Amino acid sequence: MAEILKNYRDAEYAQKRFPRSFTLEMLTFTVSALAALAMIWMLFSPQVSIPAVVIAGVVFTLSIVIVIRLVMDPDSVRAHQSEEVLVVASCMLGYMKDGMNQQAAQQICNLLLPSTSAIAVSITDCEKVLGYTGVEAFENPVGGPIRTSATYDAIEEGETYVLYTAEEIGFPDTKTQVNAAIIVPLKVGGAVDGTLKFYYRSGKKITETQKSIAEGFGLMLSSQMAAAEYEEQRKLATAMELKMLQSQINPHFLFNTINTIASLIRTNPAKARVLLRDFAVFYRSTLEDSSDRILLERELQQTQRYFSFEVARFGEDRLELKVNQTDDFSSMMVPPFIVQPIAENAVKHAMPSEGKLTVSISAQIDGDDVIVVVEDDGVGMSQEACESIMHPESSTGLGIAVKNVHDRMKGFFGPDASMQVDSQLGEGTRVTLRFPGCAQRASQSQGAEDALEAMVQKDRAGEDVLRRPLELTLEDIAPAL
Repeated sequence: MAEILKNYRDAEYAQKRFPRSFTLEMLTFTVSALAALAMIWMLFSPQVSIPAVVIAGVVFTLSIVIVIRLVMDPDSVRAHQSEEVLVVASCMLGYMKDGMNQQAAQQICNLLLPSTSAIAVSITDCEKVLGYTGVEAFENPVGGPIRTSATYDAIEEGETYVLYTAEEIGFPDTKTQVNAAIIVPLKVGGAVDGTLKFYYRSGKKITETQKSIAEGFGLMLSSQMAAAEYEEQRKLATAMELKMLQSQINPHFLFNTINTIASLIRTNPAKARVLLRDFAVFYRSTLEDSSDRILLERELQQTQRYFSFEVARFGEDRLELKVNQTDDFSSMMVPPFIVQPIAENAVKHAMPSEGKLTVSISAQIDGDDVIVVVEDDGVGMSQEACESIMHPESSTGLGIAVKNVHDRMKGFFGPDASMQVDSQLGEGTRVTLRFPGCAQRASQSQGAEDALEAMVQKDRAGEDVLRRPLELTLEDIAPAL
């Protein structure tokens, strides 16, 4: 008997969630009842033939078998339930890719309403309506203030409210089609960020099943809101790390470059003029490259500019850069500040006490991937230091640059992006960056070449502006230095 009651409850739940299954059961019950009535009438009517009685009996028997099959087979019901929940969860996740805003809330309300017995579904933040669908939508406009006192109570208490009368809901006017409600608080990190509300025409519509559905959807929505907030915080943290990296490197590099240019003004004014112009372009590009991606060719050009200043500082007999770029990278996008920090680390940590340091940068296309290799013939490092270079607790002295580059590669290109560091003491270090799908993305992008040309023209315009007053400025300040 307990199993039959359980199966009946499962069937009742399926009726609310799956109208097609419910219609089939009702049709079968109706056929069974009609067949039974026909048999009874035929048995007590002397004018009915035996074949008609037999046919009515067969129909009645088949109908009863089908009814028992539907009621006693809850697995199919659970399978349908699981499938629908997965579909709803998938759709909700897609709607919330940019967080919980009015557009996402409205789409979610439209999605949830057919899944319940409610006549309206609403999502709010702590002050206003973000989404509403169902009856009385005109009285509850998106963007308007919260109208019900019970919603404020649910936000303040952080508990689910089940209300069976319009008075309990607390509408400002008494004329309403909504006479019952379930209000579920949406919590992110323990704090209430809004509510999910299901409105019903009558309190009789609020069953235990409806309560479970409301709380389940509320928990699902809270989890996805938390995930969206975490993703946003991750992006902000990555951007902040990039800003920290830029601000950490820029002051030292600024002072060293200015000192180098100042010393060249007296000995080689023409070279100082070129360096100062290039430095202005370089520094401006560094400050501007704060977007999520730039052209790979621009990143390589920026790295070459950086090296021109370091060569001027240390001398051509101490530092050399070789660039091998055989393929066309004019339309391929990468995160900014992705190659330059690796080259900077080579200058800072691989420079031998005597002799010349040669840094080589090569870039090539490998199928849909792009591979960039930064290699030096400097002092190298031990295997232990090489293996721990990207760990937060690393004490190799390489700072946050390498780990920051690795993390941003993963965030932009996905888990298949890789950074491989190979090094041997006394022989040098080789860093291999693989950008998966970079070449494929470039082939699918539109207007990348125009973007590159615009950047080049912008740099040239900046150089022209700097070139005109620069000659007089150097001649004026040279005697003072």
